Amino acid sequence: MDPVAALLEIASLLERERASRYRAKAFRQAAAVLQGLPDEVRDDPTRLRAAKGIGESTFAVIRQAQAGEVPGYLVELRGAVEPERTSALRARLRGDLHAHTDWSDGTTSISVMAAAARALGHEYQAITDHSPRLRVARGLSAERLREQIPLVRTESGDGFSMLAGIEVDILEDGSLDQEEALLGELDVVVASVHSLLRMEPGPMTARMIAAASNPRVNVLGHCTGRLVEGSRGTRPQSQFDAAAVFAACADNGVAVEINSRPERQDPPDELIAIALEAGCLFSIDSDAHAPGQLSLLDHGAERAERAGVPASRIVTTWGLDRLLAWAG
Repeated sequence: MDPVAALLEIASLLERERASRYRAKAFRQAAAVLQGLPDEVRDDPTRLRAAKGIGESTFAVIRQAQAGEVPGYLVELRGAVEPERTSALRARLRGDLHAHTDWSDGTTSISVMAAAARALGHEYQAITDHSPRLRVARGLSAERLREQIPLVRTESGDGFSMLAGIEVDILEDGSLDQEEALLGELDVVVASVHSLLRMEPGPMTARMIAAASNPRVNVLGHCTGRLVEGSRGTRPQSQFDAAAVFAACADNGVAVEINSRPERQDPPDELIAIALEAGCLFSIDSDAHAPGQLSLLDHGAERAERAGVPASRIVTTWGLDRLLAWAG
């Protein structure tokens, strides 16, 4: 087995199961180091082990692959990580409108995320790093976002499009955490609440309606903010008038995100039903923070299919031209 391929598959499997970002990053780093080493170092175990970026675990994987074996750790992960879920709806998804890179709190570069999206067969992938208010996630200032936009679009080609976007914070008064004119330069704007998640229902409802009514917003991200499992623990969902918020989304052509991360499962099933009744569009997104998490779309697709969401109302089943015309 090619040792670089083995290292990258291990990284992807660790990312998919939301293991420690440092573990996955170590295998990606080792793959990059190995690719850059001359053959005489690759073939010399002593010099290979001494190379910066090659640790004990990654060295063992490389040596087993070089010996013609499938590395034991890879065999273990293949058996332990839940395989991708299949559904008719997953096969109809053509892209993803919510993903992060190392410009904010993702783990890898724009180009690595683009390569992973291409490998999954996506026709388009939006990069939506955080906005400046979210300092803990290294949110992008206006200057950094302007710098990022052309770098994202440079990754397009050969029938694949990288879309420049943002996950912009919805501030307490419902305004957006970025310059309005700059938001107008983007392909996709996902708006999400990340602060004061326990706000009283009345003010939270007004806050979200204001955001959904903003003509720059395309997608309302993980609308309740809840966490139902995982290493970050659990968190209750925000309280708001869902019927009123989703009516505003429907009136303004804003898609309600079905967030595919298993620890979120957001919106809950009962809110998906309310959004359906309101006539909303939907966007099934990965909210990936690493390349291996792009495949989490299968979770969102399965939930949407189970909830009876028609494919025609899911914007990520649309072709690029229709998608961009809708996003405006």
